[in-house]
Amino acid sequence: MQVWAVLFACVVAFMGIGLVDPILPAIADSLHATPVQTELLFTSYLVVTGLAMLVTSWISSRIGAKATLLWGLALIFIFALLCAVSGSVDAIIGFRAGWGLGNALFISTSLATIVGATAGTAGSTIILYEAALGLGIAIGPLLGGLLGEVSWRGPFFGVVVLMAIALIAVSTLLRGPKSERRPIPFSAPFRALRVPAIAVLATAAFFYNIGFFVLLAFSPFPLGFGAMGIGFTFFGWGISLAITSVWVAPLMLRRMRRTTALLIALPLLTIDLIVAAFFVDSAAGLVTAIIVGGLILGVINTILTETVMEATSLPRTVASSSYSAVRFLGGAAAPPTAALLWHAYGAAVPYLFAAASVLLATATIALGRRALRRADGHETDAEELAEAVAIGDAA
Repeated sequence: MQVWAVLFACVVAFMGIGLVDPILPAIADSLHATPVQTELLFTSYLVVTGLAMLVTSWISSRIGAKATLLWGLALIFIFALLCAVSGSVDAIIGFRAGWGLGNALFISTSLATIVGATAGTAGSTIILYEAALGLGIAIGPLLGGLLGEVSWRGPFFGVVVLMAIALIAVSTLLRGPKSERRPIPFSAPFRALRVPAIAVLATAAFFYNIGFFVLLAFSPFPLGFGAMGIGFTFFGWGISLAITSVWVAPLMLRRMRRTTALLIALPLLTIDLIVAAFFVDSAAGLVTAIIVGGLILGVINTILTETVMEATSLPRTVASSSYSAVRFLGGAAAPPTAALLWHAYGAAVPYLFAAASVLLATATIALGRRALRRADGHETDAEELAEAVAIGDAA
């Protein structure tokens, strides 16, 4: 039951990523905000999430996984409530930053908690985790659309209720850690970025996440739909992401190496974003590109997560913290940049910018493939192994 409690909390936490998607135009209208200001609802959330990731492993190693999860959920609850009762877009931007802190504490610990609470392999646990991510990302826009039809405040109140349930479930069902805590040095996630495999994956994820969040955060504006239309579009996107995370990615990995799968999926996402740019004035064409993008994103998310977990001998919490920090900062840069490009050059240019960024992610994996030999089942280079062992021993 403790695994399902954490997975339910994961779904609710990941709902926060896409929750504001359907209500971005409504917030802009109601609070007299520009598209750039409304896109900062994503940026403040993701910047704080990314930066906080660098210290979450240090925190959780001292107060324990359960306490870290509960603090994260409590902060999400508090700041979602503050967003719901806010009267200005600047206040919501600030409270979304606090929400991002809670999100960082939760998601940095949740995967390791699920791994520790199950008897399955890391790969099967990651599939469960990515399924929760996909389901949360799918439900977030749908809930945002349904409640957003009533008021732009509705989705925030919806998260408050669901997060209260998640808090109760985790606090009552999750048992404390059985093993002795091993404090992780504050510097461990920073030092981990010097390990070639983590550096390659973090850089690739930075550029990939720009494509991810241009598709997610910018698309509501050129679509021109109401809250329900946007909600159903991104519900389909999230379901597509969940399906390929759970079924397609594992199928690919049974037939090819992780880096090979990434070098297939990333160029496909580049093509999809170019198609989105071409059909940006056609609602049907853009919706199709968004749904297809979800299918590809599900594959990439699962494979990248597995690759990070298996690419080094670093403690998984340290590797995940370092990688996730850089990844979320890439996502933070995407929404306001896309809005600025839209106003300066037209609605197609943000998608072309995203396509170029994903192409850089592809090049990073291709050029850094040697550093990912361990993730592909090869022996680790002696220099990389020594660096990873040194960080692991310090932890």
